[in-house]
This record gives sequence, structure tokens and C-alpha cells, in this order.
Amino acid sequence: MDFNATVFGQLIFVFALIMGGICYYLGRRKTQSPILAGVIGFALSIIPILGLIYLAVLMFKKDIISASEPISH
Repeated sequence: MDFNATVFGQLIFVFALIMGGICYYLGRRKTQSPILAGVIGFALSIIPILGLIYLAVLMFKKDIISASEPISH
């Protein structure tokens, strides 16, 4: 099967877009700056293993408590 560099680059770009969106979604719950989390996720996904490691770090990070949530004791 012929698999040229253009197709490979397009697949990496689509993967980076998807990972950036997932990192943004997780960043809304787990960080103070979700846009930065999404941009970092996109940038690190240029090398897919780094993007997956960053995604795992975000997944295992504790959720932040927002001001609108009631505090239960």
C-alpha cells in the first residue's frame, strides 16, 4: 500500500485537532485555563505519544472546585 507523507501529515493534523478538543474539554473541569490546556494538547499531539501522555496527565488530575458549586461537608 502506498502511504505518502501528505496523507501522514493530514492524519497527524486531524489527530492533533481531536486531541486539542479533548484536552480543552478536560481542561474546563481540571484547570484554571482550559484554552491553554487545549493548545498544549494540540501542540504535543504533533508527536502522538506526547499528546497521549498529556491526556493521561489531565485525566488523572483532580477536578477544581468552581465558585458556583456548593461545598458539601
